[in-house]
Amino acid sequence: MNIEFNRNEDTNRMLVSAMERKLAKIYLGGGQKRIDKMHKEGKMTARERIAFLIDKDTETIEIGAFAGDDMYAEHGGCPGGGVVIVMGYVSKRLCLIVANDATVKAGAWFPITGKKNLRAQEIAMENKIPIIYLVDSAGVYLPMQDEIFPDKEHFGRIFRNNAIMSSMGIIQIAAIMGSCVAGGAYLPIMSDEALIVDKTGSIFLAGSYLVKAAIGESIDNETLGGATTHCEISGVTDYKCENDAACLTRIRNIMDKIGKFNEAGFNREKPALPTMDSKEIFGILPDTRDKQYDMHEIIYRLVDCSDFEEYKPAYGQSIICGLARIDGWAVGIVANQRKVVKSKKGEMQFGGVIYSDSADKAARFIMNCNQKKIPLVFLQDVTGFMVGSRSEHGGIIKDGAKLVNAMSNSVVPKFTVVIGNSYGAGNYAMCGKAYDPRLIVGWPTAQIAVMGGAQAAKVLVQIEVANLKSKGEEITPEKEAELFNKIKDRYDKQTSPYYAASRLWIDAIINPVDTRKVISMGIEAANHAPIEKRYNVGVIQT
Repeated sequence: MNIEFNRNEDTNRMLVSAMERKLAKIYLGGGQKRIDKMHKEGKMTARERIAFLIDKDTETIEIGAFAGDDMYAEHGGCPGGGVVIVMGYVSKRLCLIVANDATVKAGAWFPITGKKNLRAQEIAMENKIPIIYLVDSAGVYLPMQDEIFPDKEHFGRIFRNNAIMSSMGIIQIAAIMGSCVAGGAYLPIMSDEALIVDKTGSIFLAGSYLVKAAIGESIDNETLGGATTHCEISGVTDYKCENDAACLTRIRNIMDKIGKFNEAGFNREKPALPTMDSKEIFGILPDTRDKQYDMHEIIYRLVDCSDFEEYKPAYGQSIICGLARIDGWAVGIVANQRKVVKSKKGEMQFGGVIYSDSADKAARFIMNCNQKKIPLVFLQDVTGFMVGSRSEHGGIIKDGAKLVNAMSNSVVPKFTVVIGNSYGAGNYAMCGKAYDPRLIVGWPTAQIAVMGGAQAAKVLVQIEVANLKSKGEEITPEKEAELFNKIKDRYDKQTSPYYAASRLWIDAIINPVDTRKVISMGIEAANHAPIEKRYNVGVIQT
């Protein structure tokens, strides 16, 4: 291994270590004192409940662990968005588990909590996989009610989705393991089955204090809406459970009896590891985002047997397309090439830039994968589309539109991995969040923005300097440099993968060596949902 490989490896492993340290802090939720308090009440934490529920020694994917990261500081923060969401196996059935974290503001719903819950339901609906809710929440976080309550993508959308999923035949099981109040009471009762834990679980439209204030009735919460009330008097809940463990065991027993699902029929053979070591990715990926590397070397370390059947390898070389298998699943890979390549006309093409011929090739490849019912995997490290007179005269907008059209109308499931840059229209063309990837994840090296920090800062500085000069102010080179650095620092923070993950622009930040697992489980989930739409790209110029 050369010095550059070792330097890259050190940098990238440090980024993964930093990510793991941040996750360890997030896993504590509201802190150890609140965890201890839950234990004294005889309750498990959200993460303990999930760990008990899922099959032992099986793979999982956590969705939105960084949601709320570095947000809501004025409200004391909201680690993990106050809810834990995991895709995993319960009684050998792949499903989604949504567990309120009662250590974070008693499980109250912040705006990001609502967005994260809606993302979980979206994944369940797209893939038609069961969803299990472990409810322990004080309801809407009142100081921010205007940002979580009334709009289309706010709290009420959760219950609408409950109803839609029920009509779609998607299994929903809810366990009331703590507070469940006001509008939030509808979520478990709109599920197929509702369980409640005796003495710690409660569910009502209004608690005892509000009942007293509203109608003058004096009653305690347990009598108003505890397990005995709802299992023996109202009939609202279906199962009364002695404690958390008994409740979770009951869910496992229910899941064990579920019938088989209709498969989409994606092709899978016996899984095989890459022949090239996946851990070598750390040394191949450059230590900064502006350096070149060969994306083929990344692909070879992600696919089974390092076997990649490339499509049109000598044409449109700034995008790599081809067929492979990942953990046995057949996939079509669309990846940005990050090294300088020579076009068919002998012209040099910059790495990470989409040219007309590359867009044309990728669009045709996507159409082919839809024809063959092969899921698509996008590996993003893109700075955008090529600009300038030659590209404009050559019809780059038309070819870019062709790619976006083909990708947008794709009916096979799409999965996106942001490896490096994800800038501007390149984010769109390579299946960014707005284009409905079944899962979208980033490596710790990911950067998502309209453009890079330095480029953006240069543009904004030019505008600011012109504005100040128009007011008669003198701008010294030192002042201009200070302004540039200030703008760049702010912009760089916003391009961070953590900034993106905190706002759920991506579902997770992952260790690169976990990429195969994420794609494999994602396709397994997608295989629960047969393709019912016909692939039609609509109006598209050729």
